[in-house]
Amino acid sequence: METFDQVIVGGGPAGYVAALRASGLGQSTALVENRELGGTCLNRGCIPSKTLLQNAEAVNYVRNASKYGIQVEGFYLRYKDMLERKDRVIRQLRQGVESLMKKGDIEVFAGRGKVHPNKEVTVISKDGEETVLAGRAVIIASGSVPAVPPIPGLEETGYYTSDTIYERHSLPETMTIVGGGFIGCEYACLYQSLGVRVTIVESAGRLVPQEDEDAANMLAGALEEAGVVILTSATVTSAKQQGEKAVIDMQNASGSHQQLTTDLLLISTGRTPVIAAAEDLQLRMDGRFVAVDGSMQTSVPGIYAAGDIVGGWQLAHAASAEGIIAAEHAAGAALSMDLSLVPRCVYTFPEIASVGLSEQEAKQMYSDVQIKTVPLRGNAKAMTMGESRGFIKVISREMFGEILGVVMAGPHVTEMIGESAAYIHLEGTTEEWSSQIHAHPSLSEMLFEGVSALSGRPVHQ
Repeated sequence: METFDQVIVGGGPAGYVAALRASGLGQSTALVENRELGGTCLNRGCIPSKTLLQNAEAVNYVRNASKYGIQVEGFYLRYKDMLERKDRVIRQLRQGVESLMKKGDIEVFAGRGKVHPNKEVTVISKDGEETVLAGRAVIIASGSVPAVPPIPGLEETGYYTSDTIYERHSLPETMTIVGGGFIGCEYACLYQSLGVRVTIVESAGRLVPQEDEDAANMLAGALEEAGVVILTSATVTSAKQQGEKAVIDMQNASGSHQQLTTDLLLISTGRTPVIAAAEDLQLRMDGRFVAVDGSMQTSVPGIYAAGDIVGGWQLAHAASAEGIIAAEHAAGAALSMDLSLVPRCVYTFPEIASVGLSEQEAKQMYSDVQIKTVPLRGNAKAMTMGESRGFIKVISREMFGEILGVVMAGPHVTEMIGESAAYIHLEGTTEEWSSQIHAHPSLSEMLFEGVSALSGRPVHQ
């Protein structure tokens, strides 16, 4: 039996980042992973989808080139080439993770990890061979899988999830996405841009119900303008296979029924935690997720959990932050992350990014909330880009000008949200923020305009 300071089960964003931080703190570290290093994010989720969304953005530029004075005489899509490019990006990033493991002297064990109350971990390889590791601390970061709702007939219907969608190497004519959250809307933008006729079925009253209502409405308008059919307050009641097509029955809020026939059915209704590694531990749970304290420690001392199995935003960067906190606490170091300030990014066309409190949350907590919304259409950089749809919304308190939250919608706003997160993290005020000089022309000038107006020193507003 080999003994390590920290044994980490799961090689995704929570697990491999925890391993890197533990190693950097001088801890002997083992990482257990049953599939590819990098987890769902790198191999089946964030990276493949964002790579193909970049392809889709290029397609949209070509398709709309005439508005920039460029005449394109015919073009066609090579979807298999796009998939091959995606695979190259994944391979390169995976090799980078493998290299970091070697550099950090982190021992990687291939197999399924099973954690025991005495902090031993049994690693079961694909051929059934067992290896037992002992850890002074154990971090469980076993991730999640797509949640598939119990729709009658669905299991007998040919459907895809975000984990399997790229197994199809040709584009369908029509596609129905069940679930209009972050993932569903990103796939709608991707495949609509590639010429697929897309329908979104969402049980809530609007798309991305977790996010700002103004941003969600703007996204819905952009999708509908592009030709996407959006059916909200609609519940799928059954599914069946009809030849090479899938057929779903839906019921809307009024009780009436509708049937849809589609070439490709994508189920995008969230993700469910994989907690098989912790089955022997009898951990305290928070619903279907593992309950943890502020240091990511579970109800069993010395055993931690991070990433999708603890719930929350289930975002890769949140998982990495949780893994870092767990590794630091297990090593006796000071915690360095604030999980209350997780940036939320939706890579749609246009993008949505936010951090801190939402408008609704702020109004529920405080009586002196101030909000300033600055539209994109007046921004010089946006005009040069040919973009007019979007806005930034700054949420603050009148007392002291404390910044509570920021919402952005528009091109490349996911690259800009870090500035907002930094000001909130450092407890900056609207007055302090308005004293920062922003480059011109830039989209970030909208932030300056918003905070200047809130601090009583408006410029162009």
